[in-house]
Amino acid sequence: MIRSRRRASLAGQVLVLQLLVLAVVVLTGSVVTILDERRDADAATEREVTAVAESIAWADSTAAGLLSPDPSAALQPQTERIRLATGIDFIVVMAPDRTRYTHTNPAMIGQEYSGHIDRALAGETFTETYAGSLGPSIRAVTPVYDDGRIVGLVAAGVTREKIVDQFLHGLPLLLGVTAVALVVAALGSVLLSRRLRRQTLGLAPAELRTLYEHHDAVLHSIGEGLLVFDAGSDVAEVVNDEARRLLTLPDGPVTRAQLPESLRTMGPSPVKDEVHLTGDRVLVVNQDPVSFEGRVIGTVTTLRDHTELQSITGELDSVRLFTESLRSQAHESANRLHTVVTMVELGRTEEAVAFATAELALSQHLIDRLTTAIAEPALAALLLGKVNQAAERGVDLTVTDDTALPATGPLTARELVTLVGNLVDNAIDAAGEGTGDERPWVEVTLRSDGPELSVRVADSGPGMSPEALERATARGYSTKSDQRGLGLALVMQVVTRHGGTITAEMTYGSVVLVRLPLGDTE
Repeated sequence: MIRSRRRASLAGQVLVLQLLVLAVVVLTGSVVTILDERRDADAATEREVTAVAESIAWADSTAAGLLSPDPSAALQPQTERIRLATGIDFIVVMAPDRTRYTHTNPAMIGQEYSGHIDRALAGETFTETYAGSLGPSIRAVTPVYDDGRIVGLVAAGVTREKIVDQFLHGLPLLLGVTAVALVVAALGSVLLSRRLRRQTLGLAPAELRTLYEHHDAVLHSIGEGLLVFDAGSDVAEVVNDEARRLLTLPDGPVTRAQLPESLRTMGPSPVKDEVHLTGDRVLVVNQDPVSFEGRVIGTVTTLRDHTELQSITGELDSVRLFTESLRSQAHESANRLHTVVTMVELGRTEEAVAFATAELALSQHLIDRLTTAIAEPALAALLLGKVNQAAERGVDLTVTDDTALPATGPLTARELVTLVGNLVDNAIDAAGEGTGDERPWVEVTLRSDGPELSVRVADSGPGMSPEALERATARGYSTKSDQRGLGLALVMQVVTRHGGTITAEMTYGSVVLVRLPLGDTE
């Protein structure tokens, strides 16, 4: 996909947005902190000047100095020592009529105090910000009592200039902390952006939306089922519509427990074109693990429906079997014809007639018996072909005389061919594995007894235990040299579909018996 260079990636847009938000947040926080620090500095100054003013006003020496003949001489040295010790800018002791007795600037002694004193004359200690003789300042004014009578006032203050100087002295530290916070936040945003860029492959939001729309459309339109599981998770991350149809899965989240047993037990290993059977489908399964940085993070499983293909393949196999049977019969007929012709040429006419009619009677007898006993022509043709096929492999295949199948119930011709054909094929293979000296044999009995159809196939092979039968009817198992196949699994599919049973036993040979109800199972 070609991306426009003018479009910023999602990671880039997020980075820019984060940096803007962080800058606004940090700067706003810094401004709020500065204003808060200034307010705290004013409040601290108010507490300091109030404490100094009240300490001086409550001292007995202050009242005594105010009542002395020369208040300035008594109080100025004392207040200056206190001012220098406390670091405030001025301490003014005054008469109730505003006349200053002390001041930082001696030239101001004797002049009127310029601030407000009404509340102090009323007996209250208060603070205010006022532009006095030293400039704007925060000051506290408190009354001085003598025997309950206000004899003077004390004002102590710190100029705004000094407060600003103190605030500016601590401002670099505050700005440094703000800068560090902004740098750390920006670095974190850059790292987050890099991680987001890797996860989104550097795509822009519009490209991600387009990619999602295409991804979603493809998932719902492809003809293969798709299952995606994260490593260690039993809940599928992706299940498309075809997978739900093929596996008959409900809407909503899908867990491994809802899958057919053969899919549940696959594990995370790769699978290539493996055939699995469900209740009514033949599926070709592929699975690939998904790795990231050398670690498996999940699996992707695809499912292809081969049910119809399997049926067509079975029909083609039947046609091939019939063709081979016809070829074999034509070859045998040619041999017999040459024999008869040669015997006639030799003048042994009677022996030639006897030979020809005997072979014809034997073949015709089998055909007549099967077509009479079995109502389904496809099944009769299948058994005739299997007889010839078994003979070519050195196995004697017989259809017992008590075979009688006038009705097949709900089973279709295709299901009958699948059921009987796979059982006979499995028996022919198993009979060939016998270790005895006698010629391998297979015996087939088909009967419809009352409401039940039974298919009995016996052979001279080693037989199967109940455990072996359970494995044989599972997906992909074969009794032939421990190879994997589908024959008995397909048989089990038909048996399960019609509510029948399948058993194995060792009596006069290895016997597999299938029983199916002839009535409608719906």
